[in-house]
Amino acid sequence: MKKVGLFYGSDGGVTQEVAQKVADKLGDCQMFDVASCSAEDIAGFDNLILATPTYGSGDLQDDWDSFLSSLDESAFSGKTIALLGLGDQDIYSDTFCNGIAHIYKKVSKQGKIVGQTSTDGYTFDDSEAVVDGKFVGLVIDEVNQEENTEQRIAAWIDSLKNAFA
Repeated sequence: MKKVGLFYGSDGGVTQEVAQKVADKLGDCQMFDVASCSAEDIAGFDNLILATPTYGSGDLQDDWDSFLSSLDESAFSGKTIALLGLGDQDIYSDTFCNGIAHIYKKVSKQGKIVGQTSTDGYTFDDSEAVVDGKFVGLVIDEVNQEENTEQRIAAWIDSLKNAFA
């Protein structure tokens, strides 16, 4: 498997912690906080994992918002991209994990999206992160389903190994 660049945005540290769990299970992975990285950092990888929480009523995390607006779609051309989103399906049931939907809309124009996951086991009313009946990436709810995080990460990593070969 080729080396993976894992790019995350995190204000409270939860997304960083989950991203670290993903990186640890994946192995050959280098992590970057989008608050202090550049387009050149993305350019150094063929395989990317992009991780973000969802803030407010479906908003993208601020560092991601700034970073994405500094890039054009060509930054993701030819890349294989997996998305990781965090959210709260109880309090924000109408906008569950919409943060990764914002990233998906930008990167899917040029990159190859992998790692879509089932919506089974989640209870929410609406999510822009659901496309064709599946989440556009791995969705984690550390508030209400923390006990499922390790298992969900392990299954997702297994599904990514062929895509990132």
